[in-house]
This record gives sequence, C-alpha cells and structure tokens, in this order.
Amino acid sequence: MNKKNLIFDLDGTLWDPRATIIKIWNEVLTKRQLLQRELKPEDMNQYMGLLFDDILKDIIPGVSDQQIQEILLEIVQKENKVLRAHGGILYEGVAETIANLKKTHNLFIVSNCQDGYIEAFLEYYQFNDLFTDIESHGRTKKPKAENIKLLMERNYLKIEDSVYIGDTQTDYDSAKANHLSFIFCEYGFGTLDIPGYKPSVSKFSDLEFYI
Repeated sequence: MNKKNLIFDLDGTLWDPRATIIKIWNEVLTKRQLLQRELKPEDMNQYMGLLFDDILKDIIPGVSDQQIQEILLEIVQKENKVLRAHGGILYEGVAETIANLKKTHNLFIVSNCQDGYIEAFLEYYQFNDLFTDIESHGRTKKPKAENIKLLMERNYLKIEDSVYIGDTQTDYDSAKANHLSFIFCEYGFGTLDIPGYKPSVSKFSDLEFYI
C-alpha cells in the first residue's frame, strides 16, 4: 500500500476500554434512576465509535437534551480521570507495532470520543511521543469525516500518502468521504456492509504487512 501517514481510530482499533468505562456509565445512570438493568461491557459494542448523544438516546428513550448534557458532563469528567489512572485493554501487539511503524511513518488518531479521552489513552500508555497529532468530536463538535479532513489539512497530508484504519462502518464511510484508503480491523467492535472487504487485519500486528 505504501502509505506514510497512518490515521487511526481509537476504540476497537487500538484498545478496548469497555470494562473500565461501563462502571462509570452504570454509576452515573443508576444514580439518576435512568437504568432498568445494569449495563454489561458487551452492551457497549454496538455503540463504540458513535456520538454520546446518540448512545444515550438509544439506551434511554425519551431522554431530554438537558439531561444528555448533564450526564455527558459527569461521565466525561469521570471517564477521563479513571482512564488516566487505570487505562483500558490494549490490543495484542499494539505497543510493539506502533513503535515499529513510528520509525518509518507518521501516526495520528481521529476518534468520535470526548475531549481529553485520546489524551488519557496516550498518557496512560506513554504514547505521546509516538503520535504526531490527534482530533476528536469532543474538541471540534464535528463528525469524524470532517475531523479527518481538519487533521489532514493542518498537517499537510496528501490523500495518496494517507490511510485511515478503523473497525466500524462509520470509519469506512469517513475515510471514503475524504477519498482515503481504508484498512478494516476485524477484531474490533463493528462490521462492514461490504462482505469480505480487503484490506483487513485479524490482529493489529498484521498492519505491518500492508503499510
């Protein structure tokens, strides 16, 4: 593929934070008497990579915009603090592979997460020096496709030299909206509407064979 600029999704691509963050969601929503049953880590699979507002509206039908903002503020503050202290589950081979890729590539992250979330990931694993730039929905309030475009523009990245790497249909659609190549991470949380899509990887370390 010969791409020198690698733009990564975060959840389902680089790590699995569900076990850490599900405790916070249960705590906040139970305190507000908004849950009929406790959420389990696997309940979050369908929501990983989606915007916070959309997740809450699906979990709690009829939730008001004001409630969403209040819940968002509380969960974001707790999540960023807890993730900085306890992290998530780093996928096998991520640490070694990105260290190798950094020697010959420029690495970036664009995620639909809140502001401070990517920073918590980088701080916990001490990856700050490996990634050139990051962008999130929480910081810009823009969808992933626009955030990829923003990051590419400010870092002067050429389309033909860049690839987006993720695990959901949203990731694929966001890459294609920017005319980017896309590598699908089969081990993540999502699926693609394109059966047998290639290039795809069943484990993170396989990326080195494609780029």
